[in-house]
Amino acid sequence: MQSKTSSFPPPPADVQSSRKVAGPHHRRQVQVVVRLRPYQATEDDQQQGPCVRGLDTRSLEIVNWRSRMETMQYNFDAFYSDDASQQEIYVHSVKPILSHILNGQNASVFAYGPTGAGKTHTMLGSAKQPGVVPRSLLDIFRMVREQRDQLGGPSWSFSVTMSYLEIYQEKVLDLLETKHQDLPIREDQDKNIFIPKLTEQPITSFVEFEQFFLPATQRRTTASTKLNCRSSRSHSVLLIKVVKLQREAPFRQLTGKLYLIDLAGSEDNRKTGNEGVRLKESGAINTSLFVLSKVVDALNQGLCRIPYRDSKLTRLLQDSLGGTAHSVMITNIAPEYKHYFNTLTALNFAAKSKLVVNRPFTQETIQPIGICHLKRSNEGVSSSSQHPAKRMKSAESESAEDSEELILSPLLKAGEYDPDAFDSDMLERISNLEKMLQKHGKNGLPLLGTPKEERLQLLKKLEESRLQIEKLEQRQKQLERAISLQETAAEQAMNNNRLGVLHRASVAKQRKQAVVTPLQCLDNGELLKTGNVLVLKRKEKQEMKDCGSDVENELELTVDQELTQKHKDYILNILNNGSLKQLKTLHRVGDKTAKLIVGWREHNGPYSQIEDLEKIGMSSRTVSTFMKANVVSCMVK
Repeated sequence: MQSKTSSFPPPPADVQSSRKVAGPHHRRQVQVVVRLRPYQATEDDQQQGPCVRGLDTRSLEIVNWRSRMETMQYNFDAFYSDDASQQEIYVHSVKPILSHILNGQNASVFAYGPTGAGKTHTMLGSAKQPGVVPRSLLDIFRMVREQRDQLGGPSWSFSVTMSYLEIYQEKVLDLLETKHQDLPIREDQDKNIFIPKLTEQPITSFVEFEQFFLPATQRRTTASTKLNCRSSRSHSVLLIKVVKLQREAPFRQLTGKLYLIDLAGSEDNRKTGNEGVRLKESGAINTSLFVLSKVVDALNQGLCRIPYRDSKLTRLLQDSLGGTAHSVMITNIAPEYKHYFNTLTALNFAAKSKLVVNRPFTQETIQPIGICHLKRSNEGVSSSSQHPAKRMKSAESESAEDSEELILSPLLKAGEYDPDAFDSDMLERISNLEKMLQKHGKNGLPLLGTPKEERLQLLKKLEESRLQIEKLEQRQKQLERAISLQETAAEQAMNNNRLGVLHRASVAKQRKQAVVTPLQCLDNGELLKTGNVLVLKRKEKQEMKDCGSDVENELELTVDQELTQKHKDYILNILNNGSLKQLKTLHRVGDKTAKLIVGWREHNGPYSQIEDLEKIGMSSRTVSTFMKANVVSCMVK
């Protein structure tokens, strides 16, 4: 099962963050309660009656679809029958987890069930019967006032912010600020899920909460279907964040979050009659709920990978299921037979969710003395608000001295602090650190005198440097081997070129059917001579020594210069006067090159030398190859 209590990266130097990780006795199973909607009889259901009934405050039974003479029983943390009130559900199942928020822990309440089962009514309610959301906000502001009075007023400051979003067709939409559409979901280094650019609106009272919440609720996507005249077409999430900040040493900051989630209901399109856009919306809703079921199964089976990322909904519910929140799931069901299979599916999912275990812990931050610049409102919350003109107001008036800069640490401002404001252990530690800095300097601290985390970081850097040096040495050896192979290949290429010249000369003479005297029978003078054109001679021993050659009887090929010039003139004549067909008889001249030669000749006049072919785009190397190939070809004809 996935846990959020793994080790975290060290905090920055100016802020020391610490989490009070819950032990084994703090393991909390997801609290699952079931609420039965009142029976709505129709002409088809009048004779059948309800398919579900409660047995006691924790258990219920449903007719077995295989045999109506049998029933299936389910046990949950609580069962609320169709006559249960909104207040009863809130007081017994939701209110107990709200106290954790002011202690820096997270809480989550979400309504689950098929469409038309009463989820939105449970969460929002009406003016006469308010639901979970308004009752929770009233209690949060009440607890903030009470705790402020208990802790001594100005010594602690409290701030409350709200964010409101919906997940519509796998897109996160900000309901407080309509221009923020399709927002991404991210995860910080402490494994906390957050949404960049999501509006965080500071609120100070329930009246102010209603001013922002009611218009945002009207923006939520709803539509009419055959089963529900105002069906939710998206999942909505209301996030309430409470920051509790200490204004005195050690400057503790506790951050708690409350997630109030109204899930869209699963739909059977054969019964709802969805078409077009409604059908697409229904597909997105059912897909996200299917992924939610996969997440619960993976948590119960203890799999290594939990598919939170397969859906935007499960990504946001990562803290609520198998995460770090105190979670309550209110499963809403309908008693009519026409909703039987949807009800059965919801009960099976609720039974599986009851086995999921969360591990809540306190989100606490301790800031070093002198780093904080505390103001009336929490800087981390108010700076991210999209409405800076409506910042949080204090319930009681505070003096202007609360926003002044606090006393700096002795490490930053020596001699400007009150010893009575700190305990003896802290003063002794600061004094020892100052002595070490004065003795060794910032860059000369001994390794054994540094804190454990810093010592581990230094050892890690040392190991990384050693690995980097080994990689560089291996790279150098690879380069040396590559250079050696290149040199060997170059020597082999030179030897192959010399042997290639001898081979081509031998082939040319075989075409002329020349009778050559065996080389072993000839002396060091002239070996082969045909028409004063190609002369094959044996190198002198002195020349062989100068070249560093170890091959005995090495041969060299020479060409008669006068005859070479005669053939060059012949080729130049073809270039100046030849037709396309004649030009293409030359080596390395195709149809395209022949047309370029003729075109340039007609525009600029005859070629003065063969090297002028560079002017039509041929490289000097290509011209040289062209000349050698055609001259030798003329000689052997």
